[in-house]
Amino acid sequence: MSESSSSTTQKPFGGRWTYAVLIVAVLFVSMPFLFWNATWFGRPLTDDQIAKAFQDRKHAREIQHALTQIEQRIEKNDPTVRRWYPQLVTFANDPLPEIRVTDAWLMGQDATAPEFHDALRNMLADADPMVARNAALSLVRFGDASGHAVIVSMLAPFAVPAPNPGVLRQRLKPGETVNPGTMIGHVDSNGESREVRVKVPGTIVNWTAADKSTVTEGQTILLLAPSQEMVWEALRALFLIGQPEDLPSIAPYARGAEGMPPQIQQQAKLTLEQIQSRNSH
Repeated sequence: MSESSSSTTQKPFGGRWTYAVLIVAVLFVSMPFLFWNATWFGRPLTDDQIAKAFQDRKHAREIQHALTQIEQRIEKNDPTVRRWYPQLVTFANDPLPEIRVTDAWLMGQDATAPEFHDALRNMLADADPMVARNAALSLVRFGDASGHAVIVSMLAPFAVPAPNPGVLRQRLKPGETVNPGTMIGHVDSNGESREVRVKVPGTIVNWTAADKSTVTEGQTILLLAPSQEMVWEALRALFLIGQPEDLPSIAPYARGAEGMPPQIQQQAKLTLEQIQSRNSH
């Protein structure tokens, strides 16, 4: 990223942005929820094992394991970990979305690497929403608000599209919670049935297309309310980069959104106050 583009990104925040960058480490000390929260890769790996894992195209989890081991080395300020940085940039275009999701999270762990900054900005346009969201959160660590729109969208219901035209067969009901990869139904066409799987976590609000009805490709068939963890991450990020136009999206959580714990309401209030304070001068 060029020096001029970097200054353009930070300009709207003025001197307060510098302060915000200093506290980002406090707000983002834990691994973002959006990094496959059900996964744990604690077994240490040697350099040879990491190199072998990166060549294993049949087992994405082995690559994810290696990536989390690199993250631990970054936390320990191990300078030798930079040997893997070119590979991490390459993973930003990996055909497997689960690798890109993990990679987008990992590259946010070293905000001194300009190659990561550039790669993350490109990942904002990724077709997988989980990749774009992790990239947006990671960019905040770089003092870069270019993922602002993506982060705000994390507070709103997610529209699930039909993967192809055909007859919709619903599997789950409103009120049920889902995770990335959860199958919510099928769309049948020409004697074939294609699974419909969600790409983000959340709770089913309602089906916007009736069961056994005919749908078109790309048509919204279901709305998902965002998960608690997703709202939490978005609010923490907006504490740093939020703008006055975001207040209507945050306000419902500050009033106490249904199904959300008290911590969400408290964080929403803090975020509202910070945005108002930042823009009152």
